[in-house]
Amino acid sequence: MLNATNPDLRSFRANGGKLIQYHGWGDPAISPLSSIAYYDSVRAFLDKFPDARRQASSSTQEFYRLFMVPGMGHCGGGVGANSFGNGASAQTDPDHDIISALDRWVETGIAPDKIIATGTVVGDASKILTRPLCPYPQVARYGGKGDPDSAASFACAAPQAP
Repeated sequence: MLNATNPDLRSFRANGGKLIQYHGWGDPAISPLSSIAYYDSVRAFLDKFPDARRQASSSTQEFYRLFMVPGMGHCGGGVGANSFGNGASAQTDPDHDIISALDRWVETGIAPDKIIATGTVVGDASKILTRPLCPYPQVARYGGKGDPDSAASFACAAPQAP
């Protein structure tokens, strides 16, 4: 009942399904690596077993996006910017709200290339912090100038090699 790890999402995709998953890097209950492993298993499965119902191959990103959230605990809370419609949120537009982003993706075909999360600066709860949440495997990278507490100073990019 709690083992939802089947990577065969071909029928879901073929029927127009769109999936947004998120996981907090600070989750003490379920390892965030398990969400990455599942996403990677879906991608590997779909690469190995193409769907005859689809005329052209498509990437997993065309129907499934995983967003990893720095500092967020189990489903919410934690440090940093971790409010993005996953609970009470003041902003309900698709750029700041995960449910609105999913709705826009289903209704118009516009997939979320980032979601802006809001929180407070660590050590100064009176100061607002925003960050882009990027579709895995991308990460938010500071551009080198601008307010480091503002999402506008960051861009989603491929992770740097160690």
